[in-house]
This record gives sequence, structure tokens and C-alpha cells, in this order.
Amino acid sequence: MWKRNFTALQTIVRREWIRIIRIWVQTLIPPVITMALYFLIFGELVGRQIGKVGEFTYIEFIVPGLIMMSVITNSYNNVVSSFFSSKFQRNIEELLVSPTSPYTIVIGYTFGGVVRGLFVGALVTLTSLFFTNLRFHNPLVIVFTVIMTSILFSLGGFFNALFAKKFDDVTIIPTFILTPLTYLGGVFYSVKNLPVFWQTVSYCNPILYMVNLFRYGFIGVTDVNLYFSFGFIILLSALLFFINVRLMKIGYGIRN
Repeated sequence: MWKRNFTALQTIVRREWIRIIRIWVQTLIPPVITMALYFLIFGELVGRQIGKVGEFTYIEFIVPGLIMMSVITNSYNNVVSSFFSSKFQRNIEELLVSPTSPYTIVIGYTFGGVVRGLFVGALVTLTSLFFTNLRFHNPLVIVFTVIMTSILFSLGGFFNALFAKKFDDVTIIPTFILTPLTYLGGVFYSVKNLPVFWQTVSYCNPILYMVNLFRYGFIGVTDVNLYFSFGFIILLSALLFFINVRLMKIGYGIRN
């Protein structure tokens, strides 16, 4: 049984990797260009007017958040578009009639999202070197945060794809929920500079914890409790994973 599922997992991941590389002009280049514009406009032009944030230049402060933004959006978009396309084209039925377990399907698509998220994150990180010198305060925190965040939002993309019934449903959550949460997640500012009320509101934003963890890995500065952030990301990822598996088992969104 485990051999069959391992073969199925390899096949799903290989297909996702080939899909990412085959349409690399759509999957890899646009986020790099977008982030390069952020580095130029916000980091260089606006950053010169803002000055320093604490002991760091503005671009040093925002680069970790922008890298995390690219990882979040690409991990999410890869899974939601890929799995929904399989539903829409009805080739998901080939997986459903095979002896592939729901766990394997969820892990396979999630891994595909992680691959794209990390790949884009690496390209954006390399691009940032043209604009600033990166610091590495704690590489272990960087690696843990980027992998777990990519897993979390890949699972979120899978969840979205299960509920989506038309292509418009694929864009609703990224447009009206994910993008606002990302911009309000402390990417461009420290929440400590906000009024008390808005600080409290910001602490309800899950992306705030991921951005600050990632920033801590680079420059050693954070607005949140590190241990709480670690536990929060792990717990939310586990919860989404088991919800997705449960929905796959009952065939929600794929058998009706």
C-alpha cells in the first residue's frame, strides 16, 4: 500500500514541477518583476524619504516581508489553480478511481505549492541583493518559517480549490482576503508604530506572525512572540491538513 501511495506522490509532485517549469514565464518571472518594482519604488525611492526603521534602513526592514509575500501568494496560487484545473477538466477522476489515498493527494499538491513558493522566494531573494545587502541573524528561523508558511498557504489553496465551483471562485479569496491581510501584515511597517486599537486588530492577522518570524531570521527584530508564532503556524497547518483530508474523503467539491 505504501509503495503505491509513494509512487502516486512522486507522480503528482513530478507533474506539478513540470507544470511550473513548462509555463515558467507565467509562474516564475512575473513575481520576480513585481518584487523588483517593490524594491525599487518602496525600498529605494520611498525608503530614502523615510530614513531608518530603528537601526536598519527601510529597505533592509521591508525585504524579508516582500520575500514572504511572494512565497505566500505563489504557494497559494499554484495549488488553487492546479487542483481546480484538474477538477474543471475532470482529470481528477483518474486520481479518485485509483488506489491513491486522500492523504497522498493532499500532500502531493501541497508539495507542488511548496516547490513553487520556495523557488520564487529564492529568486526574489537573489533579486533583492541588487538593492541591499542581506543580513542573516538566524538561518534556522528563516528556513523553518519559509517552509512552514509555504506549506500553510499551499494547504489554504487546496481548501479554496475544493470549494471553488467556477474560475471566479479561485480569485475571490486571494483578491479580497489574502492580499489585504498580506499588506496589513507588517510588511511595510512595524505594528508598534500603530495606535493601540490598530495594534490589537493587527495581532488578529495570522500573516503578521509569519512576516515577523521571517524578519527576525534576517535582522533579529520582531513585533510578536517567537514561540507563539512557531506554535501558531504549526497548529494552523495541521488543522488545515486534516480538514482537507476529511473533505477529500467525503468527496466534497469533487464528487457532486
